[in-house]
Amino acid sequence: MADNRLVLQVIVASTRPARKGRAVADWFIARAQAHGAFAVEDVDLARVNLPFYDETAHPRFRQYEHEHTRAWSAVVDRADAYVVVMPEYDHGPPAALTNALQFLFHEWGYKPLGIVSYGGVSGGTRAAQVVKQTAVALRMMPMFETVSIPFFAQHVAKDTGAFDPPTVHADAAATMLTELHRWAVALRPMRRPD
Repeated sequence: MADNRLVLQVIVASTRPARKGRAVADWFIARAQAHGAFAVEDVDLARVNLPFYDETAHPRFRQYEHEHTRAWSAVVDRADAYVVVMPEYDHGPPAALTNALQFLFHEWGYKPLGIVSYGGVSGGTRAAQVVKQTAVALRMMPMFETVSIPFFAQHVAKDTGAFDPPTVHADAAATMLTELHRWAVALRPMRRPD
């Protein structure tokens, strides 16, 4: 039976070898699958492995010279909504995330964006605000509802590395997913070609 649900891509923003973002993303992906509104895709920037932006033409022209850009375009284009799982580095997002966003333009447009941020005392909220500014410039709709996880490391199991935060974060995830779906449905007519 075909899955006609809208596609949600969960983008894992950290690419560091010792990252904990993979565990946070796995936790969120499980929440998104349990929520059930979306067909969920795992998009890990460490596996995507984009170089720093290396196209000659501006992304708005979609004149891609490189296979890695064409492949990234195809991945991003098939989604109806996104959630970025991201840490905060020096009050900002990881360079890999900014680079991945700036590789493309049209593919992001008229789609909602949710953010799961994690870090120390701020829970990644400063970096999340920076990403929202970039998202608006790419014609995405950032959600007001977010999942912000302060002192996240205390919720990572020492033996398994699994992430298990308090239920308040699972509740926040469910609320954000519901809003993401509402916006993804509402924006669908704008995503159709003219």
